Amino acid sequence: MDEFMQAAIDEARQGRKEGGIPIGSVLMRNGEIVSRGHNKRVQELDPIAHGEMDALRNAGRQRTYRDTVLYTTLMPCFMCAGTIVQFKIPKVVVGEARTFGESKEFLESHGVEVVILDLDECVDMMQEFIDAEPTLWNEDIMEL
Repeated sequence: MDEFMQAAIDEARQGRKEGGIPIGSVLMRNGEIVSRGHNKRVQELDPIAHGEMDALRNAGRQRTYRDTVLYTTLMPCFMCAGTIVQFKIPKVVVGEARTFGESKEFLESHGVEVVILDLDECVDMMQEFIDAEPTLWNEDIMEL
């Protein structure tokens, strides 16, 4: 596994340790991490604080995103996918899309390359979370 996906997994695990949802993300440019983040919806009582959004906020103002790659442990939701398209991030590397995979076609239809690694570690992390916190997961994906 490459260092960027491992950093995203580390972020996801940190989010879970904080009592949140285990989804992590890393923004990479030229082989270096620009920023990292994890889902903080629970911790910050912020419905928009998804892992991808946290990583982008932590990146601060960027002149361009066209030379970046976003790594995320779970396929982005439509809100995050819309931000990826808006910022013209050309590539997203996804740890797993079995648990939640709705935005792949949307991203690709807007020219974003989507690479799904299908990592057991990411699948298992989400399944353990969903088994332990089904109500919180359903709240996160708006299925209550």
